[in-house]
Amino acid sequence: MRLGKRRRVGYAAWFGLAVLWCALLPCGARSWGGSGQKLIVNQAIETLPPEIRGYFEANRAFLLQHVGDPVELMIKSTTERRNHYLYLDKYGRFPFEALPRNYKAAVSKIGKWKLEGNGLLPWQVGVYSQKLTEAMKAGRWDEAKVDAALLAFYVGETDDPFHTTDNFDGKLSLQTGVDERFGSTLVDRFSSFFPMRPIDAAFIGDPTDHAFESCLASHSVIENVLLADRDARKGQTTYNDEYYDRFYNLSAAVLIRQLSSAATDTGSYWLTAWINAGRPALPH
Repeated sequence: MRLGKRRRVGYAAWFGLAVLWCALLPCGARSWGGSGQKLIVNQAIETLPPEIRGYFEANRAFLLQHVGDPVELMIKSTTERRNHYLYLDKYGRFPFEALPRNYKAAVSKIGKWKLEGNGLLPWQVGVYSQKLTEAMKAGRWDEAKVDAALLAFYVGETDDPFHTTDNFDGKLSLQTGVDERFGSTLVDRFSSFFPMRPIDAAFIGDPTDHAFESCLASHSVIENVLLADRDARKGQTTYNDEYYDRFYNLSAAVLIRQLSSAATDTGSYWLTAWINAGRPALPH
């Protein structure tokens, strides 16, 4: 009885810490939010060629269910968070050529501890692109659909502007929570009106390098979003309906472009993994 009670107390303490950790995660760590992540996956499937679309169509429900799993990974692993961002502003000025794109070269130049502290997002995309390729090549289809879901999450983060800056939560510009308002709340409120326009998936020559390019493109629109947030807040004391209507009108073009890019990129990474795996026959 006493041992059982200790176990229950220990579990309760662990669960409480897990809930607290999840609550303390910066909103930006959740990327586009559940709605945005699912929107990206749904649109990504539509970008695929007929040769592989059937497999992803058949696993649509699974992909939608598991695309947010990396958030749970952050609860279980204190080292996981570093895989969700890249603080480009820590490396000088655009296009941040002080940061080598080769991981070993970056570790040698920057130092492993500092590099990890500034984020590993593009390399994580490269890792999961390779994982998906290997799973497809070996015919491990249950593993492949897990890797495809996780890859979709990390790819989506490269198209989220606030995952490319140490101002990810808006605190540095006194706009705390702007990442959640932009990447989550606006999606929840207005996604039914989004004229999403992802283009057809295409082969990616270097998955890690492409992830870096996506991060650069996302970083270049941060100031536009911050300005839209400030302008939308003028004359407002709370983040009310009027604020969100203004914010959407001012930032919708950027938001829809980034989500469309995320969908195109996700489909392209899935297609690339299949091509690099040798174009195996996919189960439906």
